[in-house]
Amino acid sequence: MAKEILGEQLSLNLERFYPVEPEKVWRAWTDPAALGQWFRPDASFLVPVAEADVRVGGRFRVLMVNAGGEEFDLNGVYREVVSGRRLVMTWGWKNQSEHESLVTVNFLPLHGGTQVKLRHDQYRDFENEPTHEEGWNGALDKLETILKGDLIS
Repeated sequence: MAKEILGEQLSLNLERFYPVEPEKVWRAWTDPAALGQWFRPDASFLVPVAEADVRVGGRFRVLMVNAGGEEFDLNGVYREVVSGRRLVMTWGWKNQSEHESLVTVNFLPLHGGTQVKLRHDQYRDFENEPTHEEGWNGALDKLETILKGDLIS
């Protein structure tokens, strides 16, 4: 993983290998029911709303709620969709509508599994909040658990 500082905005690169076919990992990222199972920073969060209209110009939304009832309402627009291979989407929080960042996810077949390369550009970390890196790692760990448990068909 690598974090770059570009002015006051950050860029984060993460890679994960999942021992399942790319189509299954793709479904985890694009099926709203599957997305709601893993897309959160840790197990203390619930995901009561997960929506994904996976097409160029389509929108996604994930509403996460922490143990204290605080809501984190994430949304964005798909800028690039290459089925089973690549997603590029904007990333914005409802309460921070003045700032939008960009997430690129590549799904690469490798040794009978899938190498996921994720890049999150132009985001900002805020004091007294978990970092994006912690949040992404928590979500990607949860994705691994869901995939290993064969909970995504």
